Parts: sequence; structure tokens; C-alpha cells
Amino acid sequence: MKIAAIQASQTWQIRHDVMWPDQPFEFVQLKEDDLGEHFGVFTDDKLVSIVSCFFSGDEMQFRKVATLEQFQGQGIASGLLHYILKLAKERGAKKVWCNARTNKKNFYGKFGMTDTYKTFEKNGQEFTIMEILF
Repeated sequence: MKIAAIQASQTWQIRHDVMWPDQPFEFVQLKEDDLGEHFGVFTDDKLVSIVSCFFSGDEMQFRKVATLEQFQGQGIASGLLHYILKLAKERGAKKVWCNARTNKKNFYGKFGMTDTYKTFEKNGQEFTIMEILF
């Protein structure tokens, strides 16, 4: 498993396929993408998992964690999350947060993230804000 910085445009296909397959492709192209740092996991030179990170002051928000279906359940996204949490600490972040799909709360909880119980809905999906403080 190799983790590397990637371009925002490299995240779009996986975002679309995994997270929003019923939406137009443009739906996964964030206007903020140019402000973020994007990372991908490569298996045998194939991009299989992605995340986008946005630093602001002493906080980092990560967005759009997605792993191709045939590679899920192998610890790939967990490795990617460990990587970006370590990166956030190294850069002096005091807080890391995300808008988690509510059905993924347990996954993020494994990394010490806690539910703030601030919830919202977007396109039929329920989200909650989760965070970890350093």
C-alpha cells in the first residue's frame, strides 16, 4: 500500500463511483478542491482510495474519504486516515473534523473521533460532524 499526494481531479472518479453514483459527475467536483491537499492509496499502481484535506489555522477538515468497493474491508481507508491524522499533528493542528455519514460513525470512532451530534442532511444522506482534539 502506497500513499501519495494526488491532484484533486484524480479524486473525482472514486468520489463519484463510491459516494454519489446517482448524481451527475460534476456533483463531486468541489469548488474548494483547489484549496485542499489530496491523498490517494495505490495498490499495484492503481488508485483505490482517496481523501481531501483542508487546513485552516490550527484545524484540518478532511472530506470525501472513499475506497473502491472491491478494495473495501482491507484496512486501506484506515491506513489513509492514520496517515492524515499524523500529518495534521505534525503540522500543529489542534482539531481534525469531518462531516461523517451517520452510518460510518463507528468507523471514525476507531480513530478517537467523537460525535458532536451536530447533524444535517444532504441529498438524502444524513451526516454528523465528528472531531478529534489533539
